[in-house]
Amino acid sequence: MEPTTLDMHWIDVPGGFFLMGGGPRANENPRHRVWVTPFRLARTPVTRAAYQRFLEATGHPAPPFWDEPAFARARMPAVGPSWHDATAYCAWLGERLGIPLRLPTEAEWECAARAGRDVLYPWGDDPPESLPDYHRRWRQGPEPVDAYPSRHPLGFLGLGENVHEWCADYYAADYYAVSPERDPQGPASGRRRASRGGAWRHKIKVSRCAARSSIPPDRRYSDYGFRLATAAT
Repeated sequence: MEPTTLDMHWIDVPGGFFLMGGGPRANENPRHRVWVTPFRLARTPVTRAAYQRFLEATGHPAPPFWDEPAFARARMPAVGPSWHDATAYCAWLGERLGIPLRLPTEAEWECAARAGRDVLYPWGDDPPESLPDYHRRWRQGPEPVDAYPSRHPLGFLGLGENVHEWCADYYAADYYAVSPERDPQGPASGRRRASRGGAWRHKIKVSRCAARSSIPPDRRYSDYGFRLATAAT
């Protein structure tokens, strides 16, 4: 089936200035003021069904655990794409839709998570245990992207939970000390790519807005997915 714009549910993020970072870990500091140009971010991570269309259309190799039952439901996030796989998907789908698609930057992801608020988590300051059914979720793997209603003011689903999400940037732990104020893109080079959000495999399943993570871009892990971004219209 050929993808269409109807497959996408975009949320407009107004951008502007916000205070980025400032958490308890060294790589989240110093807290600094950042300007982000308005952009659009997908409401959910890319689903397994959507990624399967890409695999079938291109012959691109599937993640090594793609056929395991824990990851096989159509509305689950597509888990296992490497950073390179994720950017290949962006290029493929963007060409077909006539829209330049990409991964969000770290600054864009955090801007969307905060949504103009100074809060710990994408849903606010309540602890992770405040999420519905928190202690019964994510026992064997991720959950469908729309398993629970959004608690985010802009309507995002799974932002900060379920799976880690690749970002566009190279990663450096000390980048915030030299980050430009306007639309930071991350270091010019590096060995790791940045990611954001919590994941089902961790003891604490959700992530603070400021929390940063990274892995080498060729890794394919069952708790890594991605979410699409594009320019504002």
